[in-house]
Amino acid sequence: MPQLDTSTWFINIISMILTLFIVFQLKISKHSYPMHPEAKTTKMAKRLTPWEPKWTKIYSPLSLPQQ
Repeated sequence: MPQLDTSTWFINIISMILTLFIVFQLKISKHSYPMHPEAKTTKMAKRLTPWEPKWTKIYSPLSLPQQ
């Protein structure tokens, strides 16, 4: 049974990694980024719900008295 020739694998893998690196560098360099990015101000809308101003208690069915 013939042996698998692996002598060219190293150069193929190195050239593939180099090509991918160059392609990604070219893709990244085409993006235009803002010069001075500023944070957006996000305001939370306050919704009034009937249970907010008062204390609510959640009762577990197991803690209720037996009927």
